[in-house]
Amino acid sequence: MNLPEASAISEKLSQSKILLDYERAFSEATGMPLKYAPVGQKRVGMRGSAAANAFCTHMAESEPGCRMCVELQEKLASSGVNGQTRTEICIAGLTDSVVPVSLGEKVLGYLQTGQIALKKLTPTDFRRVTTFLKKGGADVDWDTLEKAYFGTRTIEQKQYTAVLKLLEVFAQHLSLAAEQIATQQTHAEPPLVERARKIIEERSAEELTLTEIARCVHASTFHFCKTFKRATGMTFTQYLSMVRIAKAKKLLANPQARITEIAYESGFASLTHFNRMFRRITGQSPTDFRQKIPRASTAE
Repeated sequence: MNLPEASAISEKLSQSKILLDYERAFSEATGMPLKYAPVGQKRVGMRGSAAANAFCTHMAESEPGCRMCVELQEKLASSGVNGQTRTEICIAGLTDSVVPVSLGEKVLGYLQTGQIALKKLTPTDFRRVTTFLKKGGADVDWDTLEKAYFGTRTIEQKQYTAVLKLLEVFAQHLSLAAEQIATQQTHAEPPLVERARKIIEERSAEELTLTEIARCVHASTFHFCKTFKRATGMTFTQYLSMVRIAKAKKLLANPQARITEIAYESGFASLTHFNRMFRRITGQSPTDFRQKIPRASTAE
């Protein structure tokens, strides 16, 4: 699917109020750092987060420690390209994880958390860290580093798994926000396109055709196709499918609604077509998508 520039969407998402509010609430509730990193952005872990692990911050200030952090971020990012949550353990024995945020099959960025230990840290673990740093020529305040290391938060694997599940749910909300950004113009658009988008969004459940929409906005089919594609980055059919799938996602939050009913209510002529388009745009089936939505969210 020819979507608007993914990096621009991801950048706008990273500045959204919903993301900033969630990052703050997440850290206050869990005591763990959380950062959103757009794909391709170069940064070191959770630097800048109020809940960042002091040990990780000290490590990143040394050349070998910084190099290790960068390599870990790259490893996490590369392992998350398939749209799955990934977890890695660094040389210090600390755990970091990324939860991809996607628009269709395209990964826009990653929600990252961690810098915690899943088991009690030992003097042997710390000696491994100091050996690594000294071998790399690092000269740090070893007492401060040791104090920060053993001040690392330790949590049970079960609790950490639950935290990652919450992030996966939030990642789905961010994906919906990204879809809204993708279907809106970030610059002034021709009145023809503005009218067409409004008609499509209001009548997406109907059997719309390219010819009918062109006629509604008083344009030839050729002129409408060319203008709409240039302004939105999508064809009429792609845009209509995205609008319908966005509506279907909201309907899927109701566990009482049958998927067949949702398909027709969203504007699809058949369940087969609905399933095919849903998977093409989201990378998963409607059933899989619904199973990842917590029951509590349906009461909102």
